[in-house]
Amino acid sequence: MGAPGATGGVENTTGGVAGANNGGTPSNPETGGATSLPTSGGAPNSGGGPNGGVGAAGGASSTGGTTAEPPDGSTPPTLTHDETLIPDKSWDCGMPVGIPPPDSGVLVFQATTTLGQIYDIGTTQYGHRTLTEIDGGSVTGSKINATLMSRGLDYQLALSNGALEIEELNILQTTDGVPIYLRTCGTAPDGASEVRIVPDFEAPTASAYAFLNTGKYAGIRAFDPVKKTLTFSVYDVTAVTLPAAQVAVHDPAGVPDQSYDCKVASGTKGAVVYMESVGIGAGSVAVGASKRGTRNIIPITGGTTTGRVAGSVLSGGADYQLIGATFDLDARYTLHTSDGELIIVRNCGPLGGLVPVFETRIDGPYAWLNANTWLSSDPGIGAGVVNLTIYDGG
Repeated sequence: MGAPGATGGVENTTGGVAGANNGGTPSNPETGGATSLPTSGGAPNSGGGPNGGVGAAGGASSTGGTTAEPPDGSTPPTLTHDETLIPDKSWDCGMPVGIPPPDSGVLVFQATTTLGQIYDIGTTQYGHRTLTEIDGGSVTGSKINATLMSRGLDYQLALSNGALEIEELNILQTTDGVPIYLRTCGTAPDGASEVRIVPDFEAPTASAYAFLNTGKYAGIRAFDPVKKTLTFSVYDVTAVTLPAAQVAVHDPAGVPDQSYDCKVASGTKGAVVYMESVGIGAGSVAVGASKRGTRNIIPITGGTTTGRVAGSVLSGGADYQLIGATFDLDARYTLHTSDGELIIVRNCGPLGGLVPVFETRIDGPYAWLNANTWLSSDPGIGAGVVNLTIYDGG
């Protein structure tokens, strides 16, 4: 949000709201799930699909080189080192034909993160959502050594059939001062002992790390809810041949797809829904020219909302601006309403075409936001804030 920021380290300001846990259950911690720590109003995942529906039974099976869902009542297979993981087509992580066993490739680096607040958002229109703040960490490898900067975000979705889908946003700062944007997509079938991830790097094209922009990478993610650490290992899988045996991830029937890309604007701006005044930090990060254009990252430091959604903006997340053929914004942040609810926001798109997408629990007072028929104004720049108006776009 706002104009591209100056080069520098991202502001190390963490925040968030701690409240009493109202019953959120841990989501598969042994397979990368997050534990249920302080939350505001998150409802426990009862295993049903969104809007009271029942999720599809079972996961996917592995039979030679084919994929199929097991019959109702059967036990889904676990993912082994000798199998290709086929993501659901709605969340294919850029590898629709399959994610190979990552450690069949060449190790690029290992990362250990330091975690901040873990928010059990509850069961949303997509599944059971957990949001974890990343407060730092370290990256070690033969070609890259770096720190993970604060204000990273990890979004975990536990589907009603036991599968997981992951998105994580991080900024790496190498030991020689080069910033790298890392957006990670991941998935796992029900019962898997590992979450496979596909990292997508944006490194400055004029740096020694430009090789990250063109390689083919996959990794393994693990979460330790006791030590509050999240670790992942990344491998170069360019030369890896996909195993013939496959295990597929299938989203439950009738559940809307979460989108990896920005939603395209449609409709016209109608009635005002609410207004935001979002705080932005001075410590922006300029990745500079990379494979998609020029990336600038503006930290979000808090803020307020008024109207039908009244409350505050949590300190955390950022606007991941990209200047290419168009000037695109991709702001990630969370609202904490005055009555204690948490609402995940992604306000994304080109100037003149911003579309906000909301995610909150389906049994909460703001479930109407999940319809995602909204439009956003362009940001109005103030002193350390940007002001936005959210409209009915139906």
